[in-house]
Formats: sequence, structure tokens, C-alpha cells
Amino acid sequence: MSELTAPDASAPSGHDATPGFRPAAVAAVPLAAIGESIGVVVPGASSAVPVTGISLNSRAVRPGDLYVALPGATRHGADFVADAVDAGAVAVLTDDAGARLLALSNDIPVPVLLAAEPRNVVGRLSALIYRSRPDGAGAPALFGVTGTNGKTTTTYFINALLRALGKRTGLIGTIEILAGGEPIPSLLTTPESTDVHALLALMRERGLDAASMEVSSHAISFHRVDAVVFDVAGFTNLTQDHLDLHGTMEEYFQTKAQLFTPERARAAVVTVDDDWGRRLAAAAGIPVTTLATSTAPTGGTASGPADTGWTADWTVVRSTPRGLGSDFILRHRDGAELRVHTGLPGSFNVANAALATVMVLAGGHEPAAVQAALDAGDPFTVAVPGRMQLVSTAPAAVVDFAHNPDALERALEAVRSPAPGSKVIIVFGATGQRDQSKRPAMGAIAARLADTVIVSDDDPHDEDAAAIRQDVLAGALAAKDSEGLDCTVLEVFPRDAAILKAVELAGAGDTILVAGRGHEVWQEVKGVNLALDDRVELRNALTARGFTVLEDHRIES
Repeated sequence: MSELTAPDASAPSGHDATPGFRPAAVAAVPLAAIGESIGVVVPGASSAVPVTGISLNSRAVRPGDLYVALPGATRHGADFVADAVDAGAVAVLTDDAGARLLALSNDIPVPVLLAAEPRNVVGRLSALIYRSRPDGAGAPALFGVTGTNGKTTTTYFINALLRALGKRTGLIGTIEILAGGEPIPSLLTTPESTDVHALLALMRERGLDAASMEVSSHAISFHRVDAVVFDVAGFTNLTQDHLDLHGTMEEYFQTKAQLFTPERARAAVVTVDDDWGRRLAAAAGIPVTTLATSTAPTGGTASGPADTGWTADWTVVRSTPRGLGSDFILRHRDGAELRVHTGLPGSFNVANAALATVMVLAGGHEPAAVQAALDAGDPFTVAVPGRMQLVSTAPAAVVDFAHNPDALERALEAVRSPAPGSKVIIVFGATGQRDQSKRPAMGAIAARLADTVIVSDDDPHDEDAAAIRQDVLAGALAAKDSEGLDCTVLEVFPRDAAILKAVELAGAGDTILVAGRGHEVWQEVKGVNLALDDRVELRNALTARGFTVLEDHRIES
């Protein structure tokens, strides 16, 4: 993040403050080359100033850095130039507003470069300084996954399958970042571009073979993946979310579509289960492999009626339950087949596993080798923290990140037991300062698909928590009354009390779904981060009632 806040940030500080992101050795780039890259002439002796890093955060500056002073939500990064210089910054890049602030301060003892929109060039400069993906330098193969739902699980599936193929892998995403060493907790779905390029350089330095990365619409809008070219870009789906940023689904789609251009990716795999995917596959400016994970196309949301005549390159066929997961066949249009298993519940995890498989194939791995890795390693049974994470089996207690209407509907459908008399109890809420239109929609979905709906708090941020709950409750109660639904709707807060209530209401044959926060361990209320982990609260409540909980194994990484 830039100084103080980023436009979409919900965490108190950014990745840029984490020293473990950088490679150990960086060859200096003269400031003249940096100026040339952005069309700025660097005069005199300043042209030879050696630059070995780049930072958006004065607290993360290291000796040799270019400090980029950007406007923040409350203050400008130029206010912190003195701190950056004290920490070792050798040059500053800022905008007109930053230059005016610097003109009012004491003399700045380092060169100052000026750009009209410095954020737009940070990615390019980060790639130049860190040499993150130079041609012919053995850079890891890079897989990027975008879409509304499924990004995290798909990147973990790609990572697990590549490891089963014997590759050394890295991962950049919502939950954690892996670069061949200890996991680094993640604060943003996609880090700032300074960190993305530093991480890619670190992965190359450590000899990794491949890496998978979540690419959010925020990342594209805020230039976090500028100057990154993915070997394979993947698309999961597009459903209502982030309209607080994008305004309309069309704008949301157009933002996602930017990833599927020659400037950002060499090849693509696009899931074409709905019209958004089919439209993306047709419009992409790079070679596209298409994937159908549903035999009944849905549509009408992107460009008119669904195209039921669509034939994909790869299609999921003969999906059958096995335990909590599924076995399925992935069939190519030429008749070739792969046998695939996922141990995670839900048709959406079949879709995630299929996408991961086809992306690895598109990355150049032979089908026979992929089949052998699938058979020997069972990579798609890897546990993904907070993504359909099973805490107990009797009752079935699941924590999931579902925080928009489509994800909530899929999660509720996935956890419904076929056993007679089994009930589904859901605990969920809605995030503050986000798209308010999805709140009543989520309430209605919960009322239709659960037997007991417990509305509680998610992350209120600076909004009134009670008002958020009322928006969700209104949707649940309206659906219950107008559709004659036989469900119970409760309002219980705080969230730990809601989870305890769900466990008190559950029998051994029932299912508890705690949705919305997934792997998160902090709840932000009025600028204060409160310790809260749904998995811990659920485990404690189950244990207190005498139920047996599963061992809390760490994710494979």
C-alpha cells in the first residue's frame, strides 16, 4: 500500500512493510535508466545514482530505494519523504501535489522525479529494478487466476498439482504468500506491484519452477499487476461483488478482461459456464482454451440469452460423489480423458479442480504426466484454510469465505446432507463499506436454503453493525414471508455468541455453516482489530458441547 491507506484496503498496513518479500541480491539500476523508462530526464550527477529497490511506504524503505510518494486517503506520501530519506532512500518519485508539498519543506537531499500519474508507472519501474521476469533468465512459470469466486482454491490446487509433478512452487494470494521459505501472512488478495515484482524476483533467485497468483479486480484497477506477464491466465466465473468499486457488472467484467490481453498474459483458460465466460473467451486477445464444468449452461447476464450451442475444449463429465468430495472425468473435444478427484465438497470445487488441471496442461505439461500426478498425489484434497474447511463431522461444521450471493448459494447447496431430517444452520453477516445491494440478496438466499438463519456481524469497518444486520435480516424475512419458507431467522451478536448459538441448536446429524470470513483472524470494528477466528470459535463451541472436532492440520504448503 501507499502511505497510510490504500483505496480498497481493510487492513491497517500493507505488504510493503514486510522485508521477507525482497530478493537478497539486486544489481543497481542507475537513476538515469529509471528516468528514461518513464520519460523523465535526470540531470547531471544524479543520473548515476544507484537504485536497488522501490517502496511505496516510508516505513519499509531500505538503503538504495526509490521512494514513491503517492496520495493517500488522508495524507500524501510526500509528507514522509524525510523519513524515507533517513531510512536510506536515494531518490523520490512523486506527482504535482507531492512536488508542491516538498517545495514547502526543507531542501530534499536526494533527486526528485516528477510524473503526472506515478502509480501508473510503479509496476514498470518495479520490474526494471528487480528484473523480476527477464527474458531467458529462468523465471518461474506464472499462473494467474481471476474471477469472483474460486480464485484462492484454484491457486492452491495449481500449486498442489505442480508439486505433485515434482516442481518447486510459489504462491501469492489472499491467505498467505510462499516463496520457497516460511509462509508470509497475506493482507491483500494481490500485493502492491512493488511487492509482486520483488516476490517474483525472490522466487527466481531461489530457483522455483512455477508460481500461482490470485489476481483480483482491485489488483488490475489499482495497477498492482502492471508489467507482470502471466504464462497462463485463468477465469473462474463472474457474479455480483465489488460493485462499490466498479459500479456495474459491465465495468467489473471489463476490468477482469484486461488480464486476457497480450500485455498481461501469453495464454488463457476460461470457464465458459455462463455468458460472461463465453464473452470473455470470444474477446480475449490471446490463445484461449475453454472449459465447461456444467452441462447445463446458464446465462442471460452478460449479453442476452445463454448460448446453449457452445462446445468447450474441455468438459467435465460423469461427476459422482466420493466421500465429501467428487470423482469426475475431464474430457477433451478430441476424446482424450483425465480422471480427477477432489476431496473438497461442492460442485464449485469440481470446477476449481478442473480449471487448475487445464491451466497446468496449458502451461505445457503432458496429459500423461498430469494423470500420473493426479493418481499418485491426490493434489485436490489439499485443505485450503477457510475454504469449505471442515471443523467437525457430527455435526458437520464448515467454515467458508462465502461473502457474496453466488458463493453463499453454492456453499449452502454443497453442505446440505441428503440424510432425512438433517438441518442446515448458517451463521453469516455482511461486510461494512461494501456493496450494500448484496445484503438483502444474501439474506434471502440463506432463508431459502437453510433451516435456521443466524444473522450476525462480519467486518463492520466504520459502518454501524446493527444497520448492516438489519439489511441482511430484511432480505431473509421478506423471502420467508413472501415465499412461505419454513425457516427460523435469528439475530445474534457478537459473532462468537452467534456461533455458540448455532452449536447449541445443532444435533449430531445437522450441518453448521459459518460463512463470510473464512481464514480471517481479525474483525475490524470502528478502526479497531478484534481477535476473531471463526474456526477457533466453532471448535471451542463444539468441544464445550461434547462434540468431537477434527485435528487442526496446517494447510499443505
